[in-house]
Amino acid sequence: MNSIKNVPARVLSRRPGHSLEAEREQFDKTQAISISKAINSQEAPVKEKHARRIILGTHHEKGAFTFWSYAIGLPLPSSSILSWKFCHVLHKVLRDGHPNVLHDCQRYRSNIREIGDLWGHLHDRYGQLVNVYTKLLLTKISFHLKHPQFPASLEVTDEVLEKAAGTDVNNIFQLTVEMFDYMDCELRLSESVFRQLNTAIAVSQMSSGQCRLAPLIQVIQDCSHLYHYTVKLMFKLHSCLPADTLQGHRDRFHEQFHSLRNFFRRASDMLYFKRLIQIPRLPEGPPNFLRASALAEHIKPVVVIPEEAPEDEEPENLIEISTGPPAGEPAVVADLFDQTFGPPNGSLKDDRDLQIENLKREVELLRAELEKIKLEAQRYISQLKGQVNSLEAELEEQRKQKQKALVDNEQLRHELAQLRALQLESSRNQGLREEAERKASATEARYSKLKEKHSELINTHAELLRKNADTAKQLTVTQQSQEEVARVKEQLAFQMEQVKRESEMKLEEQSDQLEKLKRELEAKTGELAHAQEALSRTEQSGSELSSRLDTLSAEKDALSGAMRQREADLLAAQSLVREKEAALSQEQLRGSQERGELQGRLAEKESQEQGLRQRLLDEQFAMLRGAAAEAQGILQDAVSKLDDPLHLRCTSSPDYLVSRAQAALDTVSALEKGHAQYLTSMADASSLVAALTRFSHLAADTIINGGATSRLAPTDPADRLVDACRECGARALELLGQLQDQQALPRAQPGLVRTPLQGILQLGEELKPKSLDVRQEELGAMVDKEMAATSAAIEDAVRRIEDMMNQARHKSSGVKLEVNERILNSCTELMKAIRLLVMTSTSLQKEIVDSGRGAATQQEFYAKNSRWTEGLISASKAVGWGATQLVESADKVVLHKGKYEELIVCSHEIAASTAQLVAASKVKANKHSPHLSRLQECSRTVNERAANVVASTKSGQEQIEDRDTMDFSGMSLIKLKKQEMEIQVRVLELEKTLEVERMRLGELRKQHYVLAGVMGTPSEEDTNRPGTAPRSGASKKPPLAQKPTVAPKQDHQLDKKDGVYSAQLMNY
Repeated sequence: MNSIKNVPARVLSRRPGHSLEAEREQFDKTQAISISKAINSQEAPVKEKHARRIILGTHHEKGAFTFWSYAIGLPLPSSSILSWKFCHVLHKVLRDGHPNVLHDCQRYRSNIREIGDLWGHLHDRYGQLVNVYTKLLLTKISFHLKHPQFPASLEVTDEVLEKAAGTDVNNIFQLTVEMFDYMDCELRLSESVFRQLNTAIAVSQMSSGQCRLAPLIQVIQDCSHLYHYTVKLMFKLHSCLPADTLQGHRDRFHEQFHSLRNFFRRASDMLYFKRLIQIPRLPEGPPNFLRASALAEHIKPVVVIPEEAPEDEEPENLIEISTGPPAGEPAVVADLFDQTFGPPNGSLKDDRDLQIENLKREVELLRAELEKIKLEAQRYISQLKGQVNSLEAELEEQRKQKQKALVDNEQLRHELAQLRALQLESSRNQGLREEAERKASATEARYSKLKEKHSELINTHAELLRKNADTAKQLTVTQQSQEEVARVKEQLAFQMEQVKRESEMKLEEQSDQLEKLKRELEAKTGELAHAQEALSRTEQSGSELSSRLDTLSAEKDALSGAMRQREADLLAAQSLVREKEAALSQEQLRGSQERGELQGRLAEKESQEQGLRQRLLDEQFAMLRGAAAEAQGILQDAVSKLDDPLHLRCTSSPDYLVSRAQAALDTVSALEKGHAQYLTSMADASSLVAALTRFSHLAADTIINGGATSRLAPTDPADRLVDACRECGARALELLGQLQDQQALPRAQPGLVRTPLQGILQLGEELKPKSLDVRQEELGAMVDKEMAATSAAIEDAVRRIEDMMNQARHKSSGVKLEVNERILNSCTELMKAIRLLVMTSTSLQKEIVDSGRGAATQQEFYAKNSRWTEGLISASKAVGWGATQLVESADKVVLHKGKYEELIVCSHEIAASTAQLVAASKVKANKHSPHLSRLQECSRTVNERAANVVASTKSGQEQIEDRDTMDFSGMSLIKLKKQEMEIQVRVLELEKTLEVERMRLGELRKQHYVLAGVMGTPSEEDTNRPGTAPRSGASKKPPLAQKPTVAPKQDHQLDKKDGVYSAQLMNY
């Protein structure tokens, strides 16, 4: 049999049948290594080569299934740096990965949201950044799923943007709002990163600073595209709607423009970004949307990523996803840089010509690459066809040999039949010979000859039998070789089909890219044609103007001739007039003398009136400038109080802040009206001075009370409130400076102060306490009572555990006694740790009250901080209730009346309740307080003791529970199959029961959150009725601890089937 020559290595590797599994294992291993190296807890930026391998993996498998299968197992809740780098890698995968990545990430929205919410509730620097980053990723996923025309990289042409916007004004309006929200999320992340860098005095060359700054490269790329699209959509909206309707859109765009310009400026000044990205420059001012021709002045900002050095180690089978060859990239980068920042020597180039040349060059390169790919594919296909033809020839030869072997076999069978007939005939001849011997001796010679012939026939028959056996073996070997050839042929056919599909896919991708470049080239050609048409129209209008100028010059000559004729007539008339003038000269001289005297008197009166009017205007402006200077001093003093250390102990309530902010907002309208009246009539500045005086006092009062209110608010709202106060002061001081300058006075806009005042008002509304369960004078007594009740409940639990231990020693023995003692000892240790934690919490609470109440009493301090007090009461109730439930569950377990799972759940509940108590105590504690350190140590001890209870419970459960082994002796196959079906039915029933119980658990949790929200919001009758003190027992579980108020955001992608429900959160 001939051997198969020139078989490709991939075919040979597939012959054992394990190549696909090996490739998959190698791919999974490579992805796992890249993900573990890219997403780790080291405070350093993600290496580009690891992220690139992850992105190429998504293109290899056309999705992010492998990425999420490994990412879902990362311990993200344990490290904020790990979560930050996970968000960074996910952002890069969304931007540069396969388009199916977006749909795969949609399935894990709840995981992303849970990570963001978890770190958002913790006071961790990276945790706050992770919270902002997850919101950005969720917004990005939602936007691109809703608008599939925009890829995750946001790179689309203007034609696609026009098609996505459509012609309906409502769709354009909604798309603009969604892009504004998208841009807000991007800018919020950049502001959070820069705020932490300023706070930590970090340098961009340090690893900690680079770890925070690395994701901003993707933010810069997204923001450049979003800015260009919002400018296009805003001009389109202004062409369809009146300007007053879009005032809110313009204000929001201006705010984002200044924030984005500041972001680009600060990023371009950092050394870290200069070697990684070329950041475009935005114009000094935002576009004027009220002027349609301003669209032509708009230049699209282009972000350029310089070409990176090649990596040392790269996998062999990589997918090329770039659209251009590497050799042409530097020229393209230089062209894009010149288009964005201008030519280096000031020389002017036509951007359209450069773009057309670049596109032509890219088209030629793509054509060459396409031809190269086609030639390679054809050569590979021809090689495979040659191998297939050779194999078919060998197969045909094997078929011929098979036919020949079959013919030989038939001939051997025929000869064997003849031999058998001869054998029968010889037997008959032997009988005849014996008979002939009796008859005659003459036949003896013939008999001997026949005997010799018979022996020859027997030998021939044996030899033919051996040949038949050899032929059968050869036929078997031939059939096996034929089967092997058929199998190899099938493998080659499969490989050829796969190569054809891969080549067709590559050809389709290249053709799509070529079509895309052709469309872009046609679009640029169309723009060039429009420009040429505009130039021709300009030349035509110039020729018309020249012809019109010639006509006007001819008319001028005719008019000059007529004027000369009129001058001649005038000279003739003057000769007649001189005669009349001589007679009238005396009378005119007398009249001129009288007129001169009257004009002198009139001029004197007018000069006096003008001087009085100018004096009045100067006095009015001086009065306005003095009032503005006094108001500026008041506001500067109010702004300085925000950083005054002597003012740090001053506090205020959100209600008073809201009243002051509302009063200041009311004065803004009066200030606008007074400004308009003064511009109309500058002789009367009384209304403007009165409005300015009232506004300055109310604005200063709002700023001071805003700073005082922020000292009692949580960290994030407090920072936002102080920033809003500073912005209000800056806007007001800018307005007052314009009012003091007579040149800038008409350009002053008092309405700009309304936005920061509204922000202060909104923050004050959010900081208002939402509920009071009891009267404020009773809160202090309730705190002491609840802490005492908790301590008493813990002491009672310790005594009951000791009694249960004594009873277990009398009633149990052996393994049960050992298990009960271990469980009760772990419960005792847990109760001791909880008692020590409650005592430490009480000491820390007293320290907080003594340091914060000042000259006020303890009850007044509790009443002033009612949210915090209610949190302490709720936490202490939860600890007491958990201790009681733990003792009851332990008693049931020891008496064999309860379940071990109840004891495990009670341990988890106690750990959660103590964590709630620690969080409530930590809110107002000094971070350097020794009591706080001891409280945190006690909290860790409680968690360890609770874990010991769970471990001892599980180990005891494993020791006591009997695990019967199944006896398979004497069971037939039918019985085993029957029991297998019964067990499968039981498994399905248990799975259905588990699903129902999980749904019930979700409903119970939802109702729990609803009840907690209802209890946190009293009715009008409850506010007028004095609150009753709660019972001091621990027999009823208290409501959950109240959390800071967060404005709810609608999420249409939230599904109740996931077991996630919205919850109303409260302030401490």
